[in-house]
Parts: sequence; C-alpha cells; structure tokens
Amino acid sequence: MLSLKVPLKEAEKWKKYLVETKNFNNKYRFKKDDSFIYFPILRRFEVLRGDISFVDMSFEESKNSGDLKTNLINFLSKEELSILKASHDIIGTIAILEIPKELEHKEKFIAETLLRINKNIKTVLKKADAHEGVFRTQKMKYLAGINTTETLYKENNVSLLVDVEKVYFSIRLSNERKRIAGLVKPGEDILVMFSGAAPYPVVLSKNTPAKHILGIEINPDGHKYGLENIKINKCKNVELICGDVHVIVPELNNKNIRYDRIIMPLPKTADEFLDDALMLSKKSTVIHFYDFLEESNFDEAKIKISEACKRNNRDYRIINIVKCGQHAPRVFRICVDFEIIN
Repeated sequence: MLSLKVPLKEAEKWKKYLVETKNFNNKYRFKKDDSFIYFPILRRFEVLRGDISFVDMSFEESKNSGDLKTNLINFLSKEELSILKASHDIIGTIAILEIPKELEHKEKFIAETLLRINKNIKTVLKKADAHEGVFRTQKMKYLAGINTTETLYKENNVSLLVDVEKVYFSIRLSNERKRIAGLVKPGEDILVMFSGAAPYPVVLSKNTPAKHILGIEINPDGHKYGLENIKINKCKNVELICGDVHVIVPELNNKNIRYDRIIMPLPKTADEFLDDALMLSKKSTVIHFYDFLEESNFDEAKIKISEACKRNNRDYRIINIVKCGQHAPRVFRICVDFEIIN
C-alpha cells in the first residue's frame, strides 16, 4: 500500500496537509519508527524534498480512526463537511444523528461510517422530527446496523431499558440525576412527576437513602419501560402510576399525602404543574423545577415560581439555580431548587 515517509518531528504538519488535501487514507493506521512516520495515502503527489519519500508497505486497518468528520474528509466536499453535525447522542448501543437536508442523499454512508469507527455502536438512527405531543416522543429513521429503537443504557450504577422512539429520554440529564441524588437525605418521600422510563426513580432508589419514591407518567409506553427498569434494578422502594399528574395529584392530596422532595423534569411546560407540586408540599419540601430559558432570562423561572406560590399562599426561598444542559444557542435547561418555608 502506498505511504508517505516523513521525519517524525514533522508528523503533525504533514498529517494536517494530507487531511486538507484529502489524501490521507484514514481507513488504515499509520506506522512509525525511531526517526520516521509512515502515513497511508491515496495517491502520489509532487514532493521537492529529499527526506520525504513514497514507500510501499502494509498497514493495519483502523478500527477507530478519529472522529466522524475526519473519517469523511475524503468523501464529503468542504461545503458538506461544514454543515455536517458530527456530534451525536449515544444511548446504549444506539447512536442518534441529526442530518441536514442537504446531506440526506449521503445519510446512509455517514451512518455506516459512524458504525465502522465506533465498535460500541450497533445501531444508527436519525432524528426524523422534533419532540412533539403530550408524550414528547420523537420519530426516528433507521439508517444502519441492527434495525431497532430499543437499547439498554447504563448510568449512575443502574441499567435502563428504553425505546428512544416511544419514550422521551435524555442522557444529558445523567449528571443532573446524580446531582439530585446527592441532595437526598435519609428517610425522604420523593415524588417524580413525568417519570418516563423511570430514570430518576431508579437512580434515586439505587443511590440514595430515600424511603419511598413515586413516579407519575402519562405515556403508557414510558410506564411500561419504567416497570421493567424497576425489575431490572431490583428497586424495592419505587412505585409507579400511569396517569395525568393533574388527575393523580388531587387523589394523593385527598389522602393527605405530602412529600419531602418533588422533581419536575419537564422543561417546556412544568410551570403548568407548579400548583400540583405545591398541593403536595409541606414545610421544608424541596422542589426541583426545570425550564428552558435564555441565560439573560433566568429570572423568568423565578417569576413563575413566585406567582404559583402567591396563588397558593405559600412562602418559599430559592436555594439554587443550576444549568443542566444547553438546549439551543444561548438557551439552557435549568433547574431551580426551591424550598417551601410555610
């Protein structure tokens, strides 16, 4: 196989040149010795220096040769590379890509390339639509690998079975779930609204001294996966209810049930459920309220909390405001931790 022999001290400069001229054969691993590095290349070109030469030699096939863009340099134009979204979510063995319309004619090749360079990925899907509807689910299109939307994902000492098309699930909240777990005190009764496939309940069950955790989820598929995840992780202190928070909360209130901690991980419309959260609160209850806001408008979340507490004649104090992910340019998912003091 054709290679370029380059002095080792100039390795980075020549690799950059080969990549920029689309001559670096990234399907194979380079070799080096004490003095030289040997880059697998696609074609000969004019070289005016005596210490640079072409050599025929064998190379090992690269199993993980850089990121997605690097592996597509020889196959996409400069304009196509500039609009390629190389970042992607990996949930278990599923990778989820965003493909611009201009690259849809090459989406399968892009997916197959990702599958080749990451041995942990078994399925590549594409976001076919935005999150929509009451269940906030998202349509997916199969691109490469095993044709499935179900996977087993691991985080924070738990395993979670999810269907990425049937259930809303965000791996970007992994650190946030860990943060909340670190706040839980022994013996707490916790309510998780919009519990989905039960990532919050399961993580809290396995990583905290909570007494009891109740999750409420309106999506039957989410509820089904939540029940399965309780079994998988052998959670003894988790209960899940399938239903509308607006309906279930008054029923719990009629039983005079109150919670030490209430989690509201539904950023776009969680403010519509603040009255429900306050209904099941007592003095010293901590509520975690999530919202999507521009950084300059974080006070809007405080206003929503203030108005809800005023309607319900409750006093409160803000404990913390935490950024827990970027939703869009200059728009963040935030969590406002606040405590009921009366």
